[in-house]
Amino acid sequence: MRKALFPPVIALITLTVLVATAGCGTGATQASPLRFGGPRTDAALHATPPGKRSLVQWPTRPISFEEESRVGGAGRNTPIGVTTLHGPKSGFTGKVWVWAPPEYYEKRNANKGFPVMEVLPGSYGFPSNYWTGSDLKLQESLAQWSKNGSSLPFILVMPVLNPNDKQYHDGSDIPGRPKMGTWLSQDVPDLVRQNFRTLRTRDAWAVMGSSSGGFAALKNVLQHPDTFKVAIPNGPDIVPDSPLWNGHAKEERENNPEVLARRLIARGGPPVYLAFQDGSQENTVLPKVRKFIDRYGHGPVHTRLQIVPGGTHSAATYVRGLGEGTMRWVSARMQGPTA
Repeated sequence: MRKALFPPVIALITLTVLVATAGCGTGATQASPLRFGGPRTDAALHATPPGKRSLVQWPTRPISFEEESRVGGAGRNTPIGVTTLHGPKSGFTGKVWVWAPPEYYEKRNANKGFPVMEVLPGSYGFPSNYWTGSDLKLQESLAQWSKNGSSLPFILVMPVLNPNDKQYHDGSDIPGRPKMGTWLSQDVPDLVRQNFRTLRTRDAWAVMGSSSGGFAALKNVLQHPDTFKVAIPNGPDIVPDSPLWNGHAKEERENNPEVLARRLIARGGPPVYLAFQDGSQENTVLPKVRKFIDRYGHGPVHTRLQIVPGGTHSAATYVRGLGEGTMRWVSARMQGPTA
């Protein structure tokens, strides 16, 4: 399958990137540094009884991010930051955007760790991540859903998906290529742990993606169930299809969600939760998703399919689906903010 979003969405995304680059809508003419982490308070030092380990993972090496934009509406003017990450485990260098929900800044939550969602774009996902765009309103929508009780307040981390805009890497470590699988499953989560109050449990980690990013989300949860508990694959590819796998059949098999699902079922877990989303007009993708659910949606592999009426293979369709039930289902299976 050609890994691209519905063309009008691509045009809108391109416009969004240009606007963001120009600094429009941020209320500032240039980016300003910001930090999301800090030292634990005296209350936090004494919050855990002696001999017990706190569930809260405190920031270990906070850095300064550049402020790229602000989230309005229910987002209450919270910032989206960006940094260039030199992945120590993958060796890959790329941009990563981050956002914390309004609840993260509230005094009553100062000693709480928050759940995290890694959010992956479709198409090449380079040099930007379109989920940071103000047109899709992902952050603003999540803030509203959290406010009305239909979603947990997630920290979002939004990395680039591929090392360039010419080749797909299937979110995987393809021999002789940049280790994009290690980048997504280790370096990017480590960046979040170093900079935010998070939680020491897989129950607080999810990954969402669309199209080629949906494949990466699906694959990463099945491949790394000790790190991620939940995936939201939107209009995903089901099997690897990068031409870069040529000559590497064994490694390609090791990154095939069908193979990974069979293995997880055979060993009995740990349980994972796959919240598929598709538009009702995705005539190519939807049958493949249904087939995967029929074959592998049992035992420790828990599945759900949100079909968006009139929806197409587009990010806007998937945001609608999140608000029509997916985020409530996902949130009920994850750990919320915890002191």
